[in-house]
Amino acid sequence: MHQIVSTPVDTSRRWLVLATVVAAQFMFGVDAFIVNVAIPTIAAELHASAAQIEAVIAIYLIAYATLVITGGRLGDIHGTRNVFIAGVAGFTVTSLWCGLAQSGPELIAARLAQGATAALMVPQVLATIHLLFADASRARAFGIYGIVLGLAGAAGFLLGGLLVTLDLAGVGWRAVFFVNVPFGAVIIAAAFKVMPTVPRRAGTRLDISGAIVLFLGLLCLIGPLLSGHDLQWSPTVWLVMAIGIAIIAGFLRLERAVARRGGMPLIDLALLSDAAFMRGLAAVFFFFFANLSFYLVMTIYMQKGLHIPPLQAGLVFLPLALTFVIASRHGGIRAKHRGTLVLIEGCAVQVAGLAALVAAVEWIEAPSAVMLALVLTIFGYGQGLVMAPLSSAVLSSVKPASAGAGSGMYGTTAQIANAAGVAAIGAVFFAIESAHSAQLALLTAVALFGASILACAAFLTWMRSITA
Repeated sequence: MHQIVSTPVDTSRRWLVLATVVAAQFMFGVDAFIVNVAIPTIAAELHASAAQIEAVIAIYLIAYATLVITGGRLGDIHGTRNVFIAGVAGFTVTSLWCGLAQSGPELIAARLAQGATAALMVPQVLATIHLLFADASRARAFGIYGIVLGLAGAAGFLLGGLLVTLDLAGVGWRAVFFVNVPFGAVIIAAAFKVMPTVPRRAGTRLDISGAIVLFLGLLCLIGPLLSGHDLQWSPTVWLVMAIGIAIIAGFLRLERAVARRGGMPLIDLALLSDAAFMRGLAAVFFFFFANLSFYLVMTIYMQKGLHIPPLQAGLVFLPLALTFVIASRHGGIRAKHRGTLVLIEGCAVQVAGLAALVAAVEWIEAPSAVMLALVLTIFGYGQGLVMAPLSSAVLSSVKPASAGAGSGMYGTTAQIANAAGVAAIGAVFFAIESAHSAQLALLTAVALFGASILACAAFLTWMRSITA
């Protein structure tokens, strides 16, 4: 049992604290999408291969996914305020490094460090909200948090296009990383001024070995998907992937050994026997597998296949992002009455949106930015219907005592799936694009997106059969 030290917490400036921590969450959310818009420009200037471009996105997600639980525990051990400030400082410095990178490999290394520092910063946001808003204002605070999450995507697409197009001070794509520096500095100054010292949890321990083994396993499993095309899918690629599977299997054995020694493993092993939760996690994996990879593929297709400029490409996603926010509100409300069925309906809307995209690409030789923007709103609405209530639906079977562990496993699974989708679907897209055309590559990727979303719906239905 973890006992919280009974130290009074100053809540007098909690709305200023909320503004500070959600600003950091907004910066993190914008960063996830702003890079997508700049990817073709980055590739051209750094002469980066397709594998390196995918790795710029995937390595960030892998680092974040494997360290986010550790980041949360560091907040318990050293105090949420201290770890939050350290995380924002690290994210700011590594963003500067990303902007100064002179090659594809250097940018990949910088993104790895950026993902690791994000894993320190982000867990403290929810922890702070939970601590400071224990009264009737909690719903309002989380409502603000949810709106910020939704708007971050729209802002990322728009800001990415603007910064690349305006070419401020001649820095080009580097501005998409440099923009984090002044914002990070303001957030750090605000945090020092308004964030209170918070209670620490006694008895919390880190599972450093587990985090390292999980990172190596994911790197061996997903890394070859990034470089497979460049290496012509040689036997070495498949051997490294097999090693990755073996390491992940060893990770589960290691976690059991940590638990037997009385330690705190990264994952709650008891949750692995919860059938509803595990089916829910499978649904989470397939949903997010078709998440960031969709935006990567669409960005490459628009800018390279249709020669749509970066600003217009960013604006194409703006209606999608705003529709996503609206659907998130609708999905959360409707899920209270209809439960998991709303998520399954959202999957159906996403598939309908993909079908409309296929029709537009097949029937119109060069779809305009306006046409694509209209078509993509269907997909965005469906995605919003699913994403908003998904965490609640999956975690509903978890006992309150395991809620934190379940949330950590949910977040880790989502980011691993994002990385795997970028690697796997991105590899297919780039291979077909180089051998045939951007149009055929897009259509193939859309088929994979559809299959992944249908798999998500199937697991949600299977989970519903237990929880209904």
